[in-house]
Order: sequence, then C-alpha cells, then structure tokens
Amino acid sequence: MSHWSRWLRAAAGGTAALVLVLAQPASASASKEFWKTRPSTDARQLVDWVLKSGDPQGRPFAVVDKRGAHLYVFNADGSLAGHSQALLGSTLGDHTVPGVGQRAQTGFVDEDERTTPAGRFEAVPGRNDKGEHVVWVDYASAFAIHRLRPGFAYQARSTRLKTTQAADKRVSWGCVVVPVSFYEQVVEPVLGASRSVVYVMPETTSMKALFQVMDAR
Repeated sequence: MSHWSRWLRAAAGGTAALVLVLAQPASASASKEFWKTRPSTDARQLVDWVLKSGDPQGRPFAVVDKRGAHLYVFNADGSLAGHSQALLGSTLGDHTVPGVGQRAQTGFVDEDERTTPAGRFEAVPGRNDKGEHVVWVDYASAFAIHRLRPGFAYQARSTRLKTTQAADKRVSWGCVVVPVSFYEQVVEPVLGASRSVVYVMPETTSMKALFQVMDAR
C-alpha cells in the first residue's frame, strides 16, 4: 500500500498519468461490456480510469465493489471476463488489522478483525495451507479471492450468494468468496494464471481519498 500511495502522489502531478493515458487508450467496447452489467457509479468511474490510464500495465485485473458485494474480472485487454456476487468480510472497514494474517493461520480471527481491506493490490496466484488454488490479493494478511469452500457452512453461504441484498453477503473473515463455478470458469483462468491487479473499492472512506490518481485524467 505504501508504494501505491507514493505513486498516487507522483502521478497526481500530471505527467506520469498523461503518458499512460496516451500510451494505452481505453477500449470503448470493453467499457460497454462492463456498463451492461449496471455497475454502481463509483465502479464505473474506477473502471473508466483503469482502462484509460493503463494502470494494470497489460495484466488482467479485477474490481471489488464492496458496497454492492460484487466482483468484476477483466482480461488483460480490458474486456470483461465475467462478474459475480461475492461474500466479503463480516466487519465493515477499509483497513487491514495488523497481524491478522498470522492469526488466520491459527484458524481463528476475531470478529472486529474480519475486514476486507480497500486499495490497489498486486495479486498473485497460489495455494492456501490446504492446497486449494487461490488468488492472493495480499499474502501477508491472508487476503485472497477464493471459491466457496465445502463444509458445514457451505449451504448457508451458497444461499447468501444468491440473495440480492449486499448486507447478506458480509460473512467471510475478510476474503472475497465467489461461487465454485465462477471461480473455476473465470477467476482461475484469468487472475489465477499470472500476476494481476485487484482494486478493492472502499466503503467507509471516499473513492477520491483512496484513488487520488483518478483525478489526473
């Protein structure tokens, strides 16, 4: 996060952002694919900036709209690969609690630590301690995008994923959890094949405060 904040301040000066815009113009068709999903205004503004700026630098990327409990996955060329409802951290907040990654390895995380942090993340594919394929959004804090796992809570969480209310989807320890079919058909082949960029939209802070570079268009 710290290197991203420094980049934001530097890009806000204009030159760096302008070079990116000229070098990698947005794809109008890619934008239209995304708009057809009826995303929130904030999500549209963020994706518009990502496409125009070329910030992913030729890598696939994803946008997590926490307020809408929705995940959008984009191919490296900016086209929409797919989108899905998602389960998110049960506790509201855009921060990462220090040490939560280590505590997650013990099999327990306190309720007030179960946040889904917001920001720009350099994501990498990998495996969790059970050998399951995941996309590590932030490995140090055990923050990942993964499929709905089998177990005693599977049916209840599966039902929550199908509801239309975003509030019903705040049940995870902080990870972004999607249906098995969506993970296998979209997330794993797109984000799980190489490095990617994941943008997690805030819910307690403003978009402009977090993604200041969006103003440098």
